[in-house]
Amino acid sequence: MTSATTPATPSAPAKRAPKTVTPALGEGVRERLDVAITDLHDGARTWSALTVAQRVTLLRAVRTSVAAAAEDWANTAAASKGLDGRHPLRGEEWLSGPYSVLGALDAYIETLSRLAAGTNPLDGVRVTRAPGGRTRVHSFPLTGIDRFLLSGYTGEVWLEPGVTPNAARAAAGLAQRTPAESGGVGLVLGAGNITSIPVLDVMYELLAHNRTALLKVNPTQDALVPVYKRAFAPLIEPGFLRIVRGGPEVGAYLTGHRDLAHVHITGSAATFDAIVWGPSKGAGAAATARRRRENRPQLKKPITAELGGVSPIIIVPGAWTDADITYHAEHVATMRLQNAGHNCIAGQVVILSSDWDQADAFRAALRRAYANAPERPVWYPGSPSRMHLATEEYPDALVLGDRLLVEIDGDDDPAALQSTEYFAPVLGVVTVPGTGQAFLDAAVAHANEKLQGTLGANLLIDPVTERSLGAGFERAITALRYGSIAINGWTAFGFITPTLTWGAFPGNTIDEVGSGIGVVHNALLLDRVERSVIRGPFRPLPRSLPLLNGGGRLTILPKPPWFVSARTGAEVSEGLTRFRASGDTLGLVKTLLRAMRA
Repeated sequence: MTSATTPATPSAPAKRAPKTVTPALGEGVRERLDVAITDLHDGARTWSALTVAQRVTLLRAVRTSVAAAAEDWANTAAASKGLDGRHPLRGEEWLSGPYSVLGALDAYIETLSRLAAGTNPLDGVRVTRAPGGRTRVHSFPLTGIDRFLLSGYTGEVWLEPGVTPNAARAAAGLAQRTPAESGGVGLVLGAGNITSIPVLDVMYELLAHNRTALLKVNPTQDALVPVYKRAFAPLIEPGFLRIVRGGPEVGAYLTGHRDLAHVHITGSAATFDAIVWGPSKGAGAAATARRRRENRPQLKKPITAELGGVSPIIIVPGAWTDADITYHAEHVATMRLQNAGHNCIAGQVVILSSDWDQADAFRAALRRAYANAPERPVWYPGSPSRMHLATEEYPDALVLGDRLLVEIDGDDDPAALQSTEYFAPVLGVVTVPGTGQAFLDAAVAHANEKLQGTLGANLLIDPVTERSLGAGFERAITALRYGSIAINGWTAFGFITPTLTWGAFPGNTIDEVGSGIGVVHNALLLDRVERSVIRGPFRPLPRSLPLLNGGGRLTILPKPPWFVSARTGAEVSEGLTRFRASGDTLGLVKTLLRAMRA
């Protein structure tokens, strides 16, 4: 972690309002915010007095209330994004909302239960070495039900070079190893696109840092506030969490508040810079530029952030069947079109080999998959204007209803595509030469050097080609400088898996923030994280069966429910969430039968 993530020493709340007062903010609003912060300071003292075992009991109560609110949560989120009760993609709101939070609570409960019993969070977890003096924690799957339902998928957390397995075990648990040491009160500026993000960030503040949290929701999430308050009542009642609404003026007041020890934001680099340095336009722009030159940030407290980027999808050439091409074209379309592309981790640039003899077939399948995915509203504020910028930059792009496909050919300049996070249904295709190891090394270098950000990278490779590369494949993965890497999967799988980590590749600073600083999720509470690596099956059932699979991974899923092309994705996603909430085996059987019709 950089110095920007070091917790500030907590202090008692001031008796008067902070000096930073935003004129646009009414006195009554300021008073309510100050009262919330005072409550959280009281809550921080209460939290510090709880044993780890008592915290486990509290998390179980939160789990019960989240499960009770799950249906209202998913339906409210879907409606806010223009998806009615019959829309085939409404299942996204079950998986990316209550399912993700229930999974995180289960994982945190397990970690804290181990600590309370005097054992280590990594007991029974395989820990091995990774290239470059790194330690690799095999952190998924850890339960029998995950091994069954998500067979074929595995996940690893790689720690920074120099961290030994013994050091990893010694540090696992983070702030829960010293529960009486308070991290004070922090501010969480919630994301506006995915409904689990704000509350997952709050839980990480509380459990990784012993920091109670003031959550300011993004205005796009205002409809969820009543649901959040019901779901997280066990944290709100004792003063561990307060939830407030508001626009930029509320955010400005809170980031400057002297009684908040830390800021965490999920958003854009532009918003981060405005918080840390000041406005880049208008009357304050000259002062902002001067502060940058003199290295005098206006934000005087530590800040962590997750800020997105332009994510690559590397297609390694091999001998693919027609079914492989069709399946992974739909896979790529999903990476871009889930949540209408309003994702920090949406795949944006496909990197193809110009020497792959199946490249044209893949391009044709991608056009079909991209065009045939269900239509949905482009709902996130500012996205239509960013799509317009893309059409101006690439007037020959293929317009497919509510989405844009940019295929870089000839003299086209890919710079805008590779440096602009469109946060909208804009997908691009670029090429680099070579096959085998030469292509893979060139594609990794292209992603590292040409694409903005380091949050997540995706790579699709057939099992025969992967085996032929041998150790060269692992070297290429090691060279890929991204905080989350998915091999034959999508990095969103890492987001939804609580025992993996989520955040940019380490090394960013407040001056050059890139995709952010620090990590979240990380339910094993590991220290000095570098990246998470997800590995998935190249082929779905039944082609994942050993005789048909070329040595690849076996999975029971015919098509993952998060694919935008999954016919029963909505029903399966809801069913999996209900099973996660209740453990109803009969309901799970019905859900699996629906999954077979995907």
